[in-house]
Amino acid sequence: MVRTRLYRDGKVEREDLALEEIKGLLAEEGATVWIDYESPSDEDLSAMETILGLHRLAVEDALHDHQRPKLDRYRTHLFLAAYEATLEPGDGGLAVNEVKAFITRRALVTVHGPGFSADRLTERWDRETDVADHGVAFLLWGLIDLLVDGHFDVVQDLDERIEDLEDALFDDHSSDHDLQRRSFELRKALVRLRRVVLPMREVLNTVLRRDLDIADPAMQPFFQDVYDHVLRASDWTESLRDMVSSILETHVSIQGNRMNLVMKKLTSWAAIIAVPTAVTGFFGQNVPFLGFQSTLGLVLSLSLIVGGGVGLYVLFRRKEWI
Repeated sequence: MVRTRLYRDGKVEREDLALEEIKGLLAEEGATVWIDYESPSDEDLSAMETILGLHRLAVEDALHDHQRPKLDRYRTHLFLAAYEATLEPGDGGLAVNEVKAFITRRALVTVHGPGFSADRLTERWDRETDVADHGVAFLLWGLIDLLVDGHFDVVQDLDERIEDLEDALFDDHSSDHDLQRRSFELRKALVRLRRVVLPMREVLNTVLRRDLDIADPAMQPFFQDVYDHVLRASDWTESLRDMVSSILETHVSIQGNRMNLVMKKLTSWAAIIAVPTAVTGFFGQNVPFLGFQSTLGLVLSLSLIVGGGVGLYVLFRRKEWI
């Protein structure tokens, strides 16, 4: 599936261009072309490689998934690999969609799978018509800004889920199994998000380099704003990972304290129960002793049982062991 747009002097002039037209349009002054491929074949990108003079290594990277977020520099173009991140409903797992882009002076070629919506990208561009006359720099900014905003939204959502987890941590009615499962799911999502977000700092640093001449002076503040968002998302992701680790450690500590409390209570009751056991064992001897085979012995043994048990109970209550 291929979508195309022709921008001229900051306005959308045409859509659904024929690929045969693109080479001629790129030679015209003030023309900028966007070409979008969804799940392209080798033949699709081979044709674009010929038209735009793309490097074969960049084309290979575009065809293969699981690239690290990066911005590679070639003689005639740049190659961008980045990820869109969203949280799946229900279990809160992190879903990522790989997006690649070839950046030339007058063309932006995006490559992605069916999970990425190009409509959201065109809506972003259509809302920012005041800077649309900056050509490829504008298109590239819209793409990166969309991806980074998605990262920021995911981080905010994860922060809210971690706050809910903190509340459940001290809830006596919450399930320990559920708490551990949610903690590990959040930690897994944060680890995966970190791999997506952190390399974007290098990408934006490269974009902002003046020797590459990607962002003209008018677009520099826009890319700098995206860079600030990347830094905030990166730092926030790191702090959330620490918070999840702290929640897990606190949960283990709470479990240990609860176990100690249970053991203390059981030990206290065992000590109380040991009193009648000891008394009845002593008075059960088949030898003469004070009160042997008399009412006095019964009263004495019962008094020792009740007095010893009550005394230990009062002592343990004062120490808050039971």
